Amino acid sequence: MSKLSEINAYGQSIWMDNLSRTLLQDGELARLIKEDGISGITSNPTIFHKAMTDSPYYKADMARLKTTVTDAEARYEALVIPDIQAACDMLLPVFKRTEGNDGYVSLEVSPSLSHDTNATVATVRRLRAAVNRPNVLIKVPGTTAGVAAFEQLIGEGISINVTLLFSITQTIRILEAYIRGMRHFIAQGGDGRSVKAVASLFLSRIDSHIDPRLAAIGTEPALALQGHAALAVAKLAYQRYKQLFHGEYFADLVKAGCRPQYLLWASTGTKNSAYSDVKYIDNLIGAETVNTAPNATINAFRDHGTVAATLETGIEQAQNDYLALEKLGIFPDEVGEILQQEGLKLFADSYQQILLTC
Repeated sequence: MSKLSEINAYGQSIWMDNLSRTLLQDGELARLIKEDGISGITSNPTIFHKAMTDSPYYKADMARLKTTVTDAEARYEALVIPDIQAACDMLLPVFKRTEGNDGYVSLEVSPSLSHDTNATVATVRRLRAAVNRPNVLIKVPGTTAGVAAFEQLIGEGISINVTLLFSITQTIRILEAYIRGMRHFIAQGGDGRSVKAVASLFLSRIDSHIDPRLAAIGTEPALALQGHAALAVAKLAYQRYKQLFHGEYFADLVKAGCRPQYLLWASTGTKNSAYSDVKYIDNLIGAETVNTAPNATINAFRDHGTVAATLETGIEQAQNDYLALEKLGIFPDEVGEILQQEGLKLFADSYQQILLTC
């Protein structure tokens, strides 16, 4: 059994943070599902831009669409929706086996809508209908407008992946919106078992932002905190997750068949070569979570990762590290706001490049 498959025994799903026609048509995705237990896929504009640039399988369709479809965004959707559908179909056995708890493929709304609640809601409805698969998650950014859209969509029974979360405060805001949305859905007679949601907390970018600030401070205590911030945020966010979903606050919804909104560890490819290339998998294995990883990180973990229940170890250290950062004037919640804006810009730039390519 692959080490990646062994993680499932600890209640964590491993998803792949990549989707392209090369993976679909060359059989690589089917192999990863069969041999490594990969049970979901996430995508975003940056991933699709790379896929369309690198893969030869889009060229014929691109050429055809440019002669038949005048709108660039419509051409983009005509290219990616079949990929999403094909991946959903490949993961449908996982979806059925887990009774809708796993086996999902994510498709993101246009980054241009990140501050428009109504347009986000309308686009999610349209994309969900266009994909027409039970195991699709439409991705909504965790902005202020995105939180409002997310709550409304959950209230309609639509499964969602909330993306671009970089702090505990941003994450808790989303988890609370999910609970409010589910209460509305159940009150309207909805089936709680029909809804799935995840909250994607991006990790490596936290360390990439904070580490240079610690280096600039330069003291021994500051340097000792390098590489600690992202794990502290993740571990403490998980403790808050447990308080919300495994206590009285969510108990009525559990009785109605509702699922917790799992935390999803995103941006888990290590960006600092001084750190382990499986840092953000090894240290965050635990129940009711998802880790979505790029190909290189999946390959590295298969080769030398360590399978153990690590998510709830070192909680006191995580608390101490978090407080130590704040004492140095580095506030992870403020960092999260900066990183969310940077992430929105990155995805918006990639999306514009896609539209130019299409």
